[in-house]
Amino acid sequence: MLTIFPFRIIREYQRIVLFRLGRVVGTRGPGIVFVIPIVDRPTIVDLRELYLEIPSQTAITKDNAGISIDFIIFYRVIEAVDSVIKVQNFAGAAQNVAATTLRSVVGDMTLDDVLSKRDAMNATLQTKLDETTERWGVKVTNVEVREINPPANVLDAMTRQMSAERTRRAVVTEAEGTKQAAITVAEGDKQAAILSAEGERQAAILRAEGFALALETVFKVAQGVDEKTMRLQYLDALKTIGSSDSTKFVVPAEFSQFVGLGGDEPPAHHSR
Repeated sequence: MLTIFPFRIIREYQRIVLFRLGRVVGTRGPGIVFVIPIVDRPTIVDLRELYLEIPSQTAITKDNAGISIDFIIFYRVIEAVDSVIKVQNFAGAAQNVAATTLRSVVGDMTLDDVLSKRDAMNATLQTKLDETTERWGVKVTNVEVREINPPANVLDAMTRQMSAERTRRAVVTEAEGTKQAAITVAEGDKQAAILSAEGERQAAILRAEGFALALETVFKVAQGVDEKTMRLQYLDALKTIGSSDSTKFVVPAEFSQFVGLGGDEPPAHHSR
């Protein structure tokens, strides 16, 4: 580009690659740059990070699945002179290199890997593109795959697979819930049985203790009863026996001792 103005103002993010009589004399800027009219030919280079959209490219995966991919390349110029004198049209060259590199990378991956390992594919594309563009004084800073479109039949198969997977997860979740519910019910029945058995055991212990206490009380009371009271009790028992329909009854030897009949005579047999 020829200019008749002797001064140019170059911004901070720009550089001028200056050609003088057809030869590169270096870079100039930022600030005010003096340019000799007609003799000098300046070319402005942008040092900011730029991006380049790569249109949709068709590639074949390792397992012979055709897919369509489009992505973005982020780059910036690190050597202004090389970016001007070593490549005529960086955007066009980068697109061609990107398409070739994409096919090479995707060809080494299966369809499942392409769909699930996007970050790895991005990193591989960036590395391979940077190896090529480095000689042009351009650094590829990042590569982002935006969209991957598998064939229609593959999409249908993937949809069916995802539906089957969701159904399987639902069945597993339901079965797990049923299992946990059964475990909870069984644990509850177990605890109830334990508590019931413990209650019965405690009740039996209390009944036994109550019976023992009653016997002890009766025994203590019996020890305090005098002989006359015992005789009265025996006489009441004898009256009860006498009022029965039996024609014979046996009087124990102890009874004779209480009523004063003598303890050496054998038990008397009475008839009526």
